[in-house]
Amino acid sequence: MSLPKIFTPVTVGAIELTNRIVMAPLTRNRARPEDDAPVDMHVEYYSQRAGAGLIITEASQIMPEGKGYAWTPGIYSAAQIAGWKAVTDAVHAKGGKIVIQLWHVGRVSHTSLQPNGAAPVAPSAMAAATRTFDGKEFVETSTPRALETTEIPSIVAAYALAAQNAMAAGFDGVEVHGANGYLIDQFLRDGSNTRTDSYGGSVENRMRLLFEVLDAVTNAIGAKRTGLRLSPFSNANDVSDSDPFTLFSGVVTRLNDYGLAYLHLVEGQTGGARDTPEGDEITRLRALYNGIYMGNNGYTRDMAIDAVESGAVDLVAFGRPFIANPDLVERLKQDAALSDLDRDTLYGGDEKGYVDYPTLEEQNAA
Repeated sequence: MSLPKIFTPVTVGAIELTNRIVMAPLTRNRARPEDDAPVDMHVEYYSQRAGAGLIITEASQIMPEGKGYAWTPGIYSAAQIAGWKAVTDAVHAKGGKIVIQLWHVGRVSHTSLQPNGAAPVAPSAMAAATRTFDGKEFVETSTPRALETTEIPSIVAAYALAAQNAMAAGFDGVEVHGANGYLIDQFLRDGSNTRTDSYGGSVENRMRLLFEVLDAVTNAIGAKRTGLRLSPFSNANDVSDSDPFTLFSGVVTRLNDYGLAYLHLVEGQTGGARDTPEGDEITRLRALYNGIYMGNNGYTRDMAIDAVESGAVDLVAFGRPFIANPDLVERLKQDAALSDLDRDTLYGGDEKGYVDYPTLEEQNAA
């Protein structure tokens, strides 16, 4: 009996995958505190999960000002590049493929996490009604300052440099993080962007930063090694828009000109309900996109298999199931039971709850 299509190879841009199951980006807060670099346990963690068709790393800040949580890794310094190079080498040694998610949190930060205790930056000086982790406790995010128009080119350039750093670190590509209420998403939404310059007001203006970033990144490393993540109908981190379908249908249609490796959508609320306001907006957005499409949010094994077989998606991203099941692809292939994750060890800490989850083979041998 032939394998379901989800377990068969596919090429996304310039990246050849052995299957269509993707490890979604998962913040775990275990970078080295003094320089936000990956360490040995990152090497083990990601290489354990190299059976995924594609690994998307945890979100990694493109510059010090892009940081919003304690102990998240970056991709802007020599130490960070070296730390990630050890990760990519280990994943490639096991036959895996891996891209890094490029991140600027914008207003979802705290002054204690910013260089010199400065205010975070955002499209507008509007605080996010959300919390972040400062290394000691969860705290209310700080009120940001609005970026000056003249400052935006330096942020765009930082994305391009981060993409080049990713190539130096051995990654197969990058994913631009345009989702979940972080900087790019803040610019897209009229609930967080009240600017009156060329980056605010009309849908076209609010899309400007996203497409300047995509232009810069694709010029730096090529569109075929560039993916994009969006969350059109999610209100994560206190973002909203008066007409999200109009906004994101414009974004998705324009993306067809880029020839990206893939488009990755959070379908519904981030980590929550898959419902959208009118019920079928994800399907409508998907129909507008001509390239490789990755679906994400609450997929079960059967949902994922059916979605790929039907052509509704080309790839399915699984998040939390990959935490407790390093061999998730094999478990899905065998329709084996999944291990439960330990929620107490999700964020921060050491190897416990990070690299000590057993594979199915190890469980059966115990």
